[in-house]
Amino acid sequence: MTLSPERAREQLLEIYRRLDDALVGFGCGASTACCRFGVTGREPYVTKVERHVLERAIAKRGGLPKRKTLPIAEERVCPLLGDDGRCGVYEARPFGCRTFFCDDALRDYAPGKLPRATIGALVRDLSDLSEKYDPRDGRGAPLTRSFGRRT
Repeated sequence: MTLSPERAREQLLEIYRRLDDALVGFGCGASTACCRFGVTGREPYVTKVERHVLERAIAKRGGLPKRKTLPIAEERVCPLLGDDGRCGVYEARPFGCRTFFCDDALRDYAPGKLPRATIGALVRDLSDLSEKYDPRDGRGAPLTRSFGRRT
């Protein structure tokens, strides 16, 4: 059974709401470390249902942010990051962005209190939703592959 895009979107936004509620108190003061994939060596994977939600948010804002400056090549920045250093679709950011937990977030915000069991359960919920939305999706694709590499 596959879900309609609208029903899948509703369920994904509920997963995001539950995740955000579980992570109150965690943050890093908008350092954008999580948006610099080449520096961190980490990049979120995006499932097709997350891509659907992101595409809506991107369309609503009039497209992907336009790069006005040239980033340092080894930074390999997120295609959703604007020149102002802010996520262009923050409310719709994928699960992997919501759970990046940079060193600042882990050190400065409730150290040792990361709700790992809750996060694990929500990962399983996202995986189940993804499979219902598109059984061929697997674990998704790197964000830059989903939305084009921007360096």
